[in-house]
Amino acid sequence: MSLAPGRAAAAILGLTLALVPFAARAEVPVGVRVIKGSRHGPAQVDPRLSDLKRQLSPLAYVRWDQLSERKVVLVHGKTEFVELPGGDTVGVTLEEHRGNVVTLEVALTQRNTQSRVTVQKGQRIVHGVVPEKNGEAVFIVLTGWP
Repeated sequence: MSLAPGRAAAAILGLTLALVPFAARAEVPVGVRVIKGSRHGPAQVDPRLSDLKRQLSPLAYVRWDQLSERKVVLVHGKTEFVELPGGDTVGVTLEEHRGNVVTLEVALTQRNTQSRVTVQKGQRIVHGVVPEKNGEAVFIVLTGWP
């Protein structure tokens, strides 16, 4: 039994798509924490942020609180949204994945801002997402393969 030319082409296309390199479809787990820095109150770091003390200490804020934490699984080009205080959302999109390094786009559509950050496996980056207001600012912490 032989396949009609149209079916043969469809079968070849299906096999080709099935053989797309795994890296092109790879899922990348990313830890996303929303934190708040404040210039007011006693100097204090939320115990859940103890792994970030070295990164947070040079910043101008004296009090650090973790507001939320979640793990997202990113696929190239698909955006995951994270809620921020005040009703804003931040979109995190996997832009590029090469081995143990990923480039992520971080976008706040309500403020029409976007930036790209690159992290290695296990690395954390603290990224400001909401400008300071009344002595407080909101940041996200992105961790590749938490």
